[in-house]
Amino acid sequence: MRLSKITETKKGRMALFGEADEFLFSVDAETYYKYGLREGCELDAAALAGLQAASETRRAKDKALGYLALRSYGSQELYEKLCMKFDTPSSAAAVAEMQRLGLLDDAAFARARARHLAGQNKSAREIERRLGLLGLGAEDISAAMEEILPQSEAACLAVVEKHYRAKLAAGQREKVLAALARRGFSYGEAKAAVNEVLAQLEEEGCDF
Repeated sequence: MRLSKITETKKGRMALFGEADEFLFSVDAETYYKYGLREGCELDAAALAGLQAASETRRAKDKALGYLALRSYGSQELYEKLCMKFDTPSSAAAVAEMQRLGLLDDAAFARARARHLAGQNKSAREIERRLGLLGLGAEDISAAMEEILPQSEAACLAVVEKHYRAKLAAGQREKVLAALARRGFSYGEAKAAVNEVLAQLEEEGCDF
């Protein structure tokens, strides 16, 4: 295959045309100069495929940098997001490059996300579930959960005080415990929080 024409696109990419002036595909400037492309050069099918793959990987890396500039990601989450726009080899190569650059740290990401969810008074079970949905590894999730477990107890108490104080005052202890279980709090956490709020209500002179 001989490249009959090469033109620059409005986005700064180099559009490649085949022997009959048919458009083949475009490549980024870095790939263009790296491969020494020029009008009239001959490329076989394998070279064309490699060229296109290299350019696609470059695009995936640039997109990954753009995503990471907006917020942090876990490796699997970023990979899945890239796969929505690029092929799997390009997406995997982009993630590997972000890891090499130190821009992806699943352990730190898991801890930060766990702290964020704990700050929203999510239960430990719910936090663990959400971390799993992000594709984080078991070790990273376990380490993150160990860090925020004390916060889960405080979160349960905060939820009871905010949403269920009136129901406890009305004598609906079992209903409150069931509601907390649905939110993902353990029985121990729920019971401790309920008992603490009941004690507060008793001190305030509430008649259950």
